[in-house]
Amino acid sequence: MTESHTHRVIPLQDLRPLSLPLPVAAQQPGQRISANGLLADTRARALHDLRISVTDRCNFRCNYCMPKEIFGTDYPYLRHADLLSFEEITRLARQFIAHGVQKIRLTGGEPLLRKHLEQLVEQLAALRTLDGQPLDITLTTNGSLLARKAAALKAAGLQRVTVSLDGLDDAVFRAMNDVDFPVADVLAGIDAARAAGLGPIKINMVVKRGTNEQEILPMARRFRASGMVLRFIEYMDVGATNGWRMNEVMPSSEVVQQIQTELPLIPLQASQPGETAQRWGYAGADGQYDPGLGEIGVISSVTQAFCHSCNRARLSTEGQLYLCLFAEKGYDLRQLLRSGASDADLANAIGHIWQGRSDRYSELRSALAPDTGAPIKRVEMSYIGG
Repeated sequence: MTESHTHRVIPLQDLRPLSLPLPVAAQQPGQRISANGLLADTRARALHDLRISVTDRCNFRCNYCMPKEIFGTDYPYLRHADLLSFEEITRLARQFIAHGVQKIRLTGGEPLLRKHLEQLVEQLAALRTLDGQPLDITLTTNGSLLARKAAALKAAGLQRVTVSLDGLDDAVFRAMNDVDFPVADVLAGIDAARAAGLGPIKINMVVKRGTNEQEILPMARRFRASGMVLRFIEYMDVGATNGWRMNEVMPSSEVVQQIQTELPLIPLQASQPGETAQRWGYAGADGQYDPGLGEIGVISSVTQAFCHSCNRARLSTEGQLYLCLFAEKGYDLRQLLRSGASDADLANAIGHIWQGRSDRYSELRSALAPDTGAPIKRVEMSYIGG
């Protein structure tokens, strides 16, 4: 479990101030974009999902996300005044919905550290999509505070949760979260979420070779026939502080092979456009997919890029709009929001930003120069959410 951190560089405070100017066309009256739900980027990708980071803080120090040697006790987190208020988030969300967004995921950092988060959930739950339907409102959490907050979140209008869980062995789990947090408390949070009706619950496991690949089968056994969907995520090169190396990536194909040695799997069709996970269903005694046994998903953003169908935008804690998880810079919507911009102005800016989007980092990764350990300027995952 010992790892070298000699290549971890660039503290996050050097990355946060970077922002892109709004597209020139967004500032020209004759080129305004009306919000009609038909927005598409340069690769004909629609805007469907919005991920909103509500805090840059987390109570875990997972080495693939917020390593302790960078995010220590003296780390300068954002001031409360720098954060978007719940009312500002809701106002921006309304403009994204006007452009076709149907799903909002609250994330972080650890979103449950944001005080009174259920008030934001309640505000978002009151919004409606262009066809008058309730939004699909979800939340990704490390589960540490879920047991005490699940019921209130459900009552406020949250529909589902995704819980990050990188292993069932307590020693492995404590080492990965690096704050000695017990796995039993996360499992209790999952139970509380299920009891509250926050489902179907998804469980996300980041697989890092040499660290937790021995937990793949125990996790598959635990969540098979549980009514929950377990998803295995390839260790990604997000941010600039996690010391990412390709030899620590365990391809999803190997994960599936390992599970297949004990639990036969059947490939399933995608359930919706732009889905990031490839679905595999557990086979029953007849060799056919048995819905009662459930399914797993594998997210292969390193070995099998899905940029071509990516329909997600990300709004940071302080109102920067990012068009890719691997982006270097975002667009400052907070400044626009607080400068007195109208709703039409906000919708117009969002429209021009998305319309000019061409991001496809994961598809280009293999053509990039080999990693030499030199600094790479990318926004941290803990800042814009995974």
